[in-house]
Amino acid sequence: MMVMDYLWLLATAGGAFALGAAVAYAIMRQRPLPPAAREAQKRKVEELYEKSPENRPN
Repeated sequence: MMVMDYLWLLATAGGAFALGAAVAYAIMRQRPLPPAAREAQKRKVEELYEKSPENRPN
């Protein structure tokens, strides 16, 4: 019975630790967009907002 308790603790704590480590790794690996890509992204977002139904005249 005692071994099962430790196994359950290891599984839940280990899973939480693994998830936290994966999130931390992903955040550390993020790179900012180069200026040209950032500008292209900005233009595309503005273009999509102009075409949205909320911005069309009634």
